Amino acid sequence: MGALYIKDQKTAFLAERVAKKLGTTKTEAVRQALEAIDAKFEDDMARQRSTRELMVEFWKRHPLPETLGPIPDKAFYDELSGDL
Repeated sequence: MGALYIKDQKTAFLAERVAKKLGTTKTEAVRQALEAIDAKFEDDMARQRSTRELMVEFWKRHPLPETLGPIPDKAFYDELSGDL
C-alpha cells in the first residue's frame, strides 16, 4: 500500500493536533479516526431493518380499526344510487 500524503493544510493541522492530544503520530491519529468512522458505518448497517420489519412494527403500533359494519355489496350500492 502507498503512503497517505495530506495535501490540505487544515486537514494536516487537525491530524497533528489530534495526534498530540492522543500522544501518537499523525498516521496513528488518522487511522484511529478512520476506524471509528468505519465502525460507525458497520453499526448503522447492522441496525438497518428491512421494510417488512418496519411495516410490521408500524402496524403493531397503529392497528387498523375494527370493521364498522357489513361489507358493502351490490345491493348496498344500488340502494345508495336509488336503484338506477
